[in-house]
Amino acid sequence: MAKIVCPGELLIDFVCDDRDTKLRDGEHFIKKAGGAPANVCAAIVKLGSSAAFVGKVGQDSFGDFLYDMISSLGVETKYCLKDKENSTTLAFVSLTKEGERDFEFMRGADERLKMEDIDFEDFTGSTIIHLGSATALLGGDLYATYLAFIAYGVKNDKVISFDPNFREALFGDKEALFRERCKEVIKHTDILKVSLEEGILITEETDEERMIDKLHDLGAKVITITKGKEGSILSIHKEKLIVPSIPVKMVDATGAGDAYIGAVLAQVAELDYPKESLLDKACMRTIITIANKVGAKTTEKYGAIQAIPQLSEIEE
Repeated sequence: MAKIVCPGELLIDFVCDDRDTKLRDGEHFIKKAGGAPANVCAAIVKLGSSAAFVGKVGQDSFGDFLYDMISSLGVETKYCLKDKENSTTLAFVSLTKEGERDFEFMRGADERLKMEDIDFEDFTGSTIIHLGSATALLGGDLYATYLAFIAYGVKNDKVISFDPNFREALFGDKEALFRERCKEVIKHTDILKVSLEEGILITEETDEERMIDKLHDLGAKVITITKGKEGSILSIHKEKLIVPSIPVKMVDATGAGDAYIGAVLAQVAELDYPKESLLDKACMRTIITIANKVGAKTTEKYGAIQAIPQLSEIEE
């Protein structure tokens, strides 16, 4: 089994090809493979480690396309399941001239992943359980399965990684639900990746120092906060440092955060003692420096999975 297991959604991103246009005004769309856990899987395998995607697509043309896409990359697909009753989840994305996004979702098969679909013993050889789904915290079958993965990870001493991937288009006025469920996951989290906005939303604390400390108090051992072109913050047991990024000409920010955390996990999974190494500041600083570069370079192209750089591009 792959070293890193990523449960959650695999979907179609329809990216509006009309620049600086709101979705309501867009007319031309390009089909791209997406979904945060699948993006992370793609980054992991492109950067030289191994990943298994766990989730559902529809038994339709889009589902076939997605299955073939991640399989061709080398992602393990035993648990990329096809649902006969629900269609593949779709996301529609438009971009401003700065590369920022306007989202709308049409949910389908991704929320139907059930515990009984999975034999957790298949993950015995894995090192990391990455919880990076944008949709799982909404509830339903996928949320219950998420909780089962946490229980499995804790019981079997896996590294548990969490990226809440907040999407306003998904949660709307349910921010309190998002906050509550994030806190439940963070209790068991070895490495937490959030944007600055997500950290503020979860903790209701606008001061950066106090926000990070509060996330630690909730249970996160290692925290990394992405800040775009400013790089990222790394905090280990409340000891904080800033890790700079590289300059790029951003075209599309879609998937950059997923590529970033995928790069972190790909490196951690290859260490001799992954859980212990998370607390090594020098080791983690090196890992975050490379992850910043991966995330930045992902913004130079359209799409998410297709834009993630290969290991050879990072080593140049």
